[in-house]
Amino acid sequence: MLTRKQYDLLHFIHQRLQKDGVPPSFDEMKDALDLRSKSGIHRLITALEERGFIRRLPHRARAIEIARLPESLEASGGFRPAAVDGNRPDPATAAAAAAASIELPVMGRIAAGTPIEAIQHASHNVAVPAAMLSAAGRHYALEVKGDSMIEAGINSGDIVVIQEQPTAQNGDIVVALIEGEEATLKTFRRRGSTIALEAANPAYETRLYQDHQVRIQGKLVGLIRTY
Repeated sequence: MLTRKQYDLLHFIHQRLQKDGVPPSFDEMKDALDLRSKSGIHRLITALEERGFIRRLPHRARAIEIARLPESLEASGGFRPAAVDGNRPDPATAAAAAAASIELPVMGRIAAGTPIEAIQHASHNVAVPAAMLSAAGRHYALEVKGDSMIEAGINSGDIVVIQEQPTAQNGDIVVALIEGEEATLKTFRRRGSTIALEAANPAYETRLYQDHQVRIQGKLVGLIRTY
């Protein structure tokens, strides 16, 4: 039996994973549940983990996955467990996922840290679930290098799926090209004529640029992780 707050948090995490492919940050969870501090979120997360509804992935900061949902959420959200019998994938589920996948080009590496050189030519392809992609627009994939987005559930070595577009809304995680030379993966915030590119790791400072210095190359729509 879940308390109302536990249920609301589980629902919020589930919605964000379904929509973006990555879990929300603790700050986003705090704001969504209208709590005053992140300590309340820590207690709720621990309670959900103890009850078997979520798993926290070892050695990966803020990385959370849904293990199961209450019946009311399963009926509305279409949740299916990612694996059965421990860590062994369900063959039927794996076959269905393969049949509903699309090959995307991996366009080199993207910095989740200090900006690195701009996106290069495709190095190889990666299979991505079709449900992760929108009907409109071009998509591509990038390998993440660095740890500046770990509190958004994005780790070095992950593959991020990007929808190509030239604009972004505040709060979007974007691929930003800085002065036509360096690319980085950060959270986008517009402050008048200034653009802030925010990390999700307190070890990194928010970087501020003039509008003409930054070109948006796409926004994050999914994430693929290999264990």
